[in-house]
Amino acid sequence: MSRRPQGRRNPPARRRPPGVESTLRIIGGDWRGRRLPVTVADGLRPTPERVRETLFNWLAPRILGARCLDLFAGTGALGIEALSRGAAHVQFVDSDRQAIASIRDTLSTLDATDRATLTLGDALRVSIAAPAPELVFIDPPFARHLHGEALDAIFAMLAPHARVYLEYPAAEAAAIQSLLAGRAQVLREKRAGQVGYCLAQPARDGEDDGLP
Repeated sequence: MSRRPQGRRNPPARRRPPGVESTLRIIGGDWRGRRLPVTVADGLRPTPERVRETLFNWLAPRILGARCLDLFAGTGALGIEALSRGAAHVQFVDSDRQAIASIRDTLSTLDATDRATLTLGDALRVSIAAPAPELVFIDPPFARHLHGEALDAIFAMLAPHARVYLEYPAAEAAAIQSLLAGRAQVLREKRAGQVGYCLAQPARDGEDDGLP
């Protein structure tokens, strides 16, 4: 009987190379439980399921009929989850042609292309579809530190009482608070492992319409 050499370990799991499909699970709403193919790309880091669950619990009073903007859309996880839960329309923005094509295929599979606008381009110079969005998701590549520029790009174009979601490295929570200081009130914030995230309301002459 052959024996396994001492000290030998199983090889580490291989990372999927760019262009290979993975799956995205929708966790709530009309498409709850659906698993959809998404294309893996370098630097793509879809929002974890438990973070999405918390976020959309926060947004439950507002999501039905909302117009949303998903900047740095990637797999489209946040915007697709919003559509599943009753959002009226989502504009997906990403500079990667393959990511936009993958989102388009997903929307076609879900028969939801009429509830979405797909924008291939720079999220920092985006032309926002009218009317103004009520919910904005900002989840840029962590290594590029684009949160401040993204906020500068969209704040003046938001609907009254809009909500802005930001996702960032948990270690940079204080820096995100500094970016928001004076122009938005943080309504909710949390962390899950190395991921920090918060929901903010842009400042409107000192008004606050309550949580969330």
